[in-house]
Amino acid sequence: MSAQGRVALVEDDEDLRASTAQLLTLAGFAVDAWPAAPPALDAIDADFPGVVVTDIRMPAMSGLELFRTLHDRDPALPVILVTGHADVAMAVDALKAGAWDFLAKPFDPAALVAAVGRAMTARGLALDNRRLRAAAASTDETVAAGLIGRSPAIRRLREMVPVLADAGIDLFVEGETGTGKELLARLIHRAGRRARHRFVAVACAALPDAVIDGELFGGAGAGGVAASARGTLFLDDVDRASPMLQARLVPLVENRAVPGSGGRAPTPIDLRVIATGGEGGSAAMLPELFYRLAAVRLRLPPLRERREDVPLLFAHLVDASAARLRVPIPPLTAAARDRLGDHDWPGNVRELAHFADRFVLGLEDQAGAALPPAGTLPDRVAAFERDAIVEAVLIAGGETGAAMEQLGLPRKTFYYKVQRHGIDLAALRRRVRSG
Repeated sequence: MSAQGRVALVEDDEDLRASTAQLLTLAGFAVDAWPAAPPALDAIDADFPGVVVTDIRMPAMSGLELFRTLHDRDPALPVILVTGHADVAMAVDALKAGAWDFLAKPFDPAALVAAVGRAMTARGLALDNRRLRAAAASTDETVAAGLIGRSPAIRRLREMVPVLADAGIDLFVEGETGTGKELLARLIHRAGRRARHRFVAVACAALPDAVIDGELFGGAGAGGVAASARGTLFLDDVDRASPMLQARLVPLVENRAVPGSGGRAPTPIDLRVIATGGEGGSAAMLPELFYRLAAVRLRLPPLRERREDVPLLFAHLVDASAARLRVPIPPLTAAARDRLGDHDWPGNVRELAHFADRFVLGLEDQAGAALPPAGTLPDRVAAFERDAIVEAVLIAGGETGAAMEQLGLPRKTFYYKVQRHGIDLAALRRRVRSG
């Protein structure tokens, strides 16, 4: 049986120490056994990855003294006291002071194994919390801004940010929804000389043909393109732009000039273009536009391809969420830890951020899902439907078409349920943009 944690066993009775060590070893724990408290104290530090089981009455240093010293060293270290009947009152006082549990001699072997198992789970969560907090706090400015992770792909992207920041070439960033494409673009913009000027974002998929001239190619100083002079023009979801908009972008990217109005000549403009598209989105683009934009192609991998980054990224998002919502950071639960490791996160960082918000607010039950609503069965079904629709829209980045596909609902049914449950789609889209 593989070891499921380490137990520091302190017992001066040689026979009891040997039998207890054997019991815990057979239960799957790695056991370090000592006949007295002082040598055990020397071996147990604040990062000890396990649980302490100690007798109370021992020469030189009692189990209570050992507990108090260890508790001062690390209050999150579980200490289980083994007592004689005459020591129960002392053990109860120790529980009030922070001891994990106590067992009276002669103890039930199964009770000891169960107590150690519960304490080991709590210790693992406490150490996970500690490591995540420390890792999040130690990230440098660029990582804290968003490119968080230790996966090879994220490390390479971090290394490329300063290299690309002042390079006079356009970029095309590919990735699924919620992976952080705009965040990467903003990091590159802020890292170079263009940071002194504007970063102008254009939501290409939401720009109707009728307003292209007014909103994108308006007069000097008014249109979106003109406002990005000496800065960065960010073309978000350019692969979902209309054919007309794509065609209008080709001469802009090629000539670096804003079309003149009223017969006037085009106005030259100094700008850097960073465009984004979905995975394989280049297939939906005019080749003449794609190849002009894609001087350098970058790809942000989905979370399912960099699972080792999820815990650290979650810790950063929880810290940010707690600060934004002005609430204390709750301890990591076993359910949340399991969800971080088991879920595929199809909505990527955006979905993980929403999960962090719910976690900070205590809206996750022990299964890692939203708390079930109270009320009648129809009320519960309605609440579940509403939450499922809201979650799908958020995961889809505010795109109702993608949400309908995810939910398996036809358009008419989707909008009927939206109206029935009073869901404000515009508010959800604003929440996506602000998050």
